[in-house]
Amino acid sequence: MARVVVLGAGVAGHTAALHLRRLLDKEHSVTVVSPNSKWNWIPSNIWVGVGRMSKKDVVFPLAPVYKRKGIEFHQAKAVAIRPNGDSADPTGAVDIVYTDPARSGQEARLRYDYLINATGPKLRFEATEGLGPHGGHTVSVCTADHATEAAEKFAECLARAKAGEHQTIVIGMGHGTATCQGAAFEYTFNVEHELREAGVRDKAEVIYLTNEAELGDFGMGGMTFQQRGFTQSSQLWTESLFNERDVHAIVGAHVEKVEPGLIHYETLDGNHWTQKFDFSMLIPPFGGVGIKAYDRDGADITDQLFVPSGFMRVDADYTPKPYEEWKASDWPSTYEVPGYPNIFAAGIAFAPPHQVSKPRKTPNGTAIAPAPPRTGMPSGVIGKTCALTIVERITKGAAAHTHKVSLTKLGAACVASAGAGLRTGSAATMTVYPVVPDWEKYPTGRDLHGTRGELGLAGHWVKLMLHYLFIYKAKALPGWPLIPE
Repeated sequence: MARVVVLGAGVAGHTAALHLRRLLDKEHSVTVVSPNSKWNWIPSNIWVGVGRMSKKDVVFPLAPVYKRKGIEFHQAKAVAIRPNGDSADPTGAVDIVYTDPARSGQEARLRYDYLINATGPKLRFEATEGLGPHGGHTVSVCTADHATEAAEKFAECLARAKAGEHQTIVIGMGHGTATCQGAAFEYTFNVEHELREAGVRDKAEVIYLTNEAELGDFGMGGMTFQQRGFTQSSQLWTESLFNERDVHAIVGAHVEKVEPGLIHYETLDGNHWTQKFDFSMLIPPFGGVGIKAYDRDGADITDQLFVPSGFMRVDADYTPKPYEEWKASDWPSTYEVPGYPNIFAAGIAFAPPHQVSKPRKTPNGTAIAPAPPRTGMPSGVIGKTCALTIVERITKGAAAHTHKVSLTKLGAACVASAGAGLRTGSAATMTVYPVVPDWEKYPTGRDLHGTRGELGLAGHWVKLMLHYLFIYKAKALPGWPLIPE
């Protein structure tokens, strides 16, 4: 009997757990440890944040799904890993340590033969003074609860606009190293759309504040693609949308501090600025959740398994090198932790070897560069890949086939909402291949035949369809494996 433990129940962890249970005999156990009791389809949080959906539309309880599928579930937070076992345990078993709410937060242990770390990110609002909904002065759409609060604050903003008060709305990135530009982009244009629908667009200035050096970067270094026979850049494509919707952009910005109604930020030229606001949603930087690692004798070996940001080391090349020497081969393909063939990291939990966008610093030494995105489709594919490798090793032995997927060989589709509505909605539909550019293989870094972009009403229908499709899949309802990650 093999014991497989999955830490985290987001896109990567939940996907991995479902495939593990589907493919392994019942004699083997699959256990999920997650502090969250509910699964959240995060891409639709932006609709919750403008009041188009409610929290119940984007979440569902995990326990009934896991009970039905035969997966053990611990609603708890993993705090430590003992990958070499504990000298006090004569069996030599390896385990994780987690806080158990059922025991008033006391620590408990759970043994594993294989482990997938899919804990996702820690939302580091504390990295910027005054940022975020927890004691800060901005809202967030990173969780369903955050998005619900954002909807309430936006409704107040909308009411003020309807009463004739001019509103300044600032949406974007709350730190120079933040990621998830796509979510900020979507929320910006959904807010703009709702203002138009309410007939008060003229009463609001909408500002997009981002750490991208140019619009259309999205943390992926931008894209070159073909549209209707013409080759263009994502920068020009994105700028045209901003001009069309009269959304102002502040690029290359690092938010230093947020006060009530006032954002302090530095730009790439080293200058410091302030921006007033009546309503603001800023995405925080991400970090690892802070899991520790200990050897058999209890010595701290966290730095051997995790990089300083808290993300887990995998089969990537972490050798520091200048931007000009970055290669596609630097990126991981198995997501196996070096020295531990029974531990994997999936989704946001794995440490990328470097950024995708060119790193930049101000003359003052402030880093302003988007962190690489690895959410959504890539997270699901990586989670499934790790699960397939574990199944092979359990059923065929340690020398069995190792499944691989690299972001430098993986394509992804992204549907970014630009406003909800079956008749008036729109979305930017983009495909990118590969996710991480390969400059040695493609002159533009990516295959022009696999990298495209379109904007229109059909994109909104696609995004709405995917909302229901992926929630159906995540509930493991009949035929769920047929729906691709």
